[in-house]
Amino acid sequence: MLCALLLMSCGAEVAMKKGDRFYAVGEYFDAATQYKKAYSQTPASERTLRGQRALKMAECYRRINYTQKAIAAYNNAIRYKQTDSLTYLHLAQQLMKDGSYKAAEKNFQTALDSMTTANALALAKTGLKSAQQAPQWKKDGSAYTVKRENFFNSRRADYSPMLAGEENNQLFFTSTRNQAKGDELSGITGTKNADIFYSQKDDKGKWQRPEVIDTELNSNDDEGACCFSPDGRTMYLTQCKSDPSYPRYATIATSQRSDAAWGKSSELKMTRDTLSAYAHPAVSPDGQWLYFSSNMPGGMGGYDIWRVRLTSSGVGGVENVGAPINTSGNEMFPTFRPNGDLYFSSDGHEGMGGLDIYFVESEDLKVVGSDNQRPTFNIQHPGYPLNSQGDDFGMTFEGMLNKGFFSSNRGDGKGWDHIYSFYNPEIVQTVKGWVYEQDGYELPQALVYMVGNDGTNMKLSVKGDGSFTQVIKPGVDYLFLGTCKGFLNHQEQLRVEPVTESQEYVLQFPLASITAPVLIENIFYDFDKATLRPESTAALDKLVALLNENPNVTIELSAHCDYKGSAEYNKRLAQRRAESVVEYLTAHGIASDRLKPVGYGKEKPKTIRKKLTEKYPFLKENDVLTEELIKTLDEEQQEICNQLNRRTEFIVLRTTYGLFPKK
Repeated sequence: MLCALLLMSCGAEVAMKKGDRFYAVGEYFDAATQYKKAYSQTPASERTLRGQRALKMAECYRRINYTQKAIAAYNNAIRYKQTDSLTYLHLAQQLMKDGSYKAAEKNFQTALDSMTTANALALAKTGLKSAQQAPQWKKDGSAYTVKRENFFNSRRADYSPMLAGEENNQLFFTSTRNQAKGDELSGITGTKNADIFYSQKDDKGKWQRPEVIDTELNSNDDEGACCFSPDGRTMYLTQCKSDPSYPRYATIATSQRSDAAWGKSSELKMTRDTLSAYAHPAVSPDGQWLYFSSNMPGGMGGYDIWRVRLTSSGVGGVENVGAPINTSGNEMFPTFRPNGDLYFSSDGHEGMGGLDIYFVESEDLKVVGSDNQRPTFNIQHPGYPLNSQGDDFGMTFEGMLNKGFFSSNRGDGKGWDHIYSFYNPEIVQTVKGWVYEQDGYELPQALVYMVGNDGTNMKLSVKGDGSFTQVIKPGVDYLFLGTCKGFLNHQEQLRVEPVTESQEYVLQFPLASITAPVLIENIFYDFDKATLRPESTAALDKLVALLNENPNVTIELSAHCDYKGSAEYNKRLAQRRAESVVEYLTAHGIASDRLKPVGYGKEKPKTIRKKLTEKYPFLKENDVLTEELIKTLDEEQQEICNQLNRRTEFIVLRTTYGLFPKK
């Protein structure tokens, strides 16, 4: 019997030493396994040792989200009277995650009597209020509806979803499922290291089976919690490299998209600090700031939310976003709603347990980082069921509406995170605009200036498809000006009235080229005459508006004919038609010295641009519709080409009219 006890004691000591080595490098799953082995081999009579080993086991379970096992281990440490100054605080926090609010309240109260540091005291006070309020929050509920999306989930952890693509038709997320790269299991979680997976909608809008990103982006190490630059070409991600003898620190890396593939990531250096973690990147909608979570020195508690300015030459200096966002606890997983509101997760604000989701409105966010005074805005809690007793984090939004996906480990005994969808039917009014070449393709380099009579003054970038989406307010008159280098400006106005359900207004910004002829569509003349038909008025009025919006432009107004008839006759007819258009424009206030009418007749047959080949596949880009080419086509195609040649166009001559004295 004595030999057996000695062997058990020896085995327990070996397990404890292994556990301590694992714990020192942050491999809490492996450490917990060893501590549990040592605990089970410690005789019940060794109450002090059992209590000490139970406490170490509890700390590991707490860190890997094994909530119920952590509660049991903390209770054992208390039973054996082997507590430290944080035991009751940590037990109370685990009881919150278990939804045991009454027991949590009792332990928070006990913790308050033993706190020795300001941070711990603040967490205990906040926790006590949370335990008292959480049952009522759950009873009251909110307008949110939440659904677990098992299509994206596995039997392991799936978290931090992020929508991407022009139409939000791609979903990226982090997963430790079996399909992740690498063969070894993580000593931190007991699962495979995380990789980034994605799912894409098909042509019918149905999500396809998630797949791992099979490029050098993913490695045998941990990758995840990603976000994208506004143009969708740069991915920011969290990366954690393995070292068996050294604690692992998360870093933020970037990957560039080449065609449709994401390249190998490279670390984004923001400070010289190599002993702190940098994780959970989020780019502001205007692309000017990168927000992230870090435990670097100078923070307010555990993990804080920091930010760094993004510039064309690299990153600027880091700054802590400060109170009231950051607390004595942990603030993590920042993300942005497209309207500029900042969402994040925290266990340091009053909540329902674990990490809860909170948000700061974009207007309040403008004072973050101010050196003049401490911001006094409110942190908003969306309530239940978006928040729960578990960890709730990693929001992503589908457009401007309050809907999308997030992650939570609610109801999972092993603490695995899963992806959920959410929807809040709040009324949102938006404008969606499209900026494109007047007779060509989208203009992704365009800018749109948005001015409202409520003081709104914004400069909006467009996506790769030339579109932009912006929230607008009822009762406001807006003016939008679409601009792009090499093109004339285009202006639109919008009056927004109150509505009873969400509504999207669509505006078009066709920009006329400064360097290429621009077709004036829907100009009609009487047969074989220069008289403008009444149905031409709408197109001509748009041209009047365009010239008024671009007052420094002079143009050549040209009319063209098909090859039928003599060259002299066609040229005279075209000249009279061009002059008819100029007469209309001058009659509507356009100065005559800004207009030059020219009739080309059939001298300049139309040159086909790429966009037109989509409508008429029998034509090729850069085809010139000469009489010789047209006569090689069938009868129907010939008539189409003749119609294309019979056109009225303008080309910009100068962009400096009225800017300098005439002499």
